[in-house]
Amino acid sequence: MSKRILFVFTSANKTLTGAQTGWYLPEGAHPYYVLSSKYQIDFASPNGPNPPVDEGSVQNFKDDVPKFLEDATVQQKFASAKKLADVSAADYDAVFYVGGHGPVMDLASDPVNIKLASDFFRAGKITSAVCHGPAAIVGATDAEGKSIFKGRKATGFSDLEEEQIGKVKDVPFLLEARIKELGGAYEKAPEPWKPHVVQDGNLITGQNPASAHPIAEAIDKALSA
Repeated sequence: MSKRILFVFTSANKTLTGAQTGWYLPEGAHPYYVLSSKYQIDFASPNGPNPPVDEGSVQNFKDDVPKFLEDATVQQKFASAKKLADVSAADYDAVFYVGGHGPVMDLASDPVNIKLASDFFRAGKITSAVCHGPAAIVGATDAEGKSIFKGRKATGFSDLEEEQIGKVKDVPFLLEARIKELGGAYEKAPEPWKPHVVQDGNLITGQNPASAHPIAEAIDKALSA
């Protein structure tokens, strides 16, 4: 029987400034392309069905609209997406948090999500996230009650990248700074917007949209080990 991966999406559709947001299209689409033929994938979000997509990402990644958003199987997965409260880590082999500014707004502080992410990590299961996705696991803790970032290598959307797109005031915290505050050994690509993926044990993180494809390859490798 194929292994199961839970893709977690945000339910937030507004940033602190009121700008439209959601989950970032290629960060859901590109990993799905890599993993869907080999693994059983379920979608989930705090509010369940049809989590909001970031409209800017739809404009910037038009190729992923017919391939992903208009794919009948994907549409069915979104329509039947589970509520996080109804999900158990015991039913999956890995969790993957899709980025976008949305996760910083809701998943980062959602107690149901924090417990779920902690359950995955404590069970030794792949706990992965790309771009702003790692914001969803800043509250997650290991078996000793310490941050899963403490003493571990990780990446995520850099403060410089946030500054370059003018979104610093849209989010309650900057991800790079938060990972460092939690005791993580933050890493990033030599240049902004270049792919960078970091694995430390069962924690796998990707820096930005360009990292969406390579993080999926890292998840596949880890699940195939």
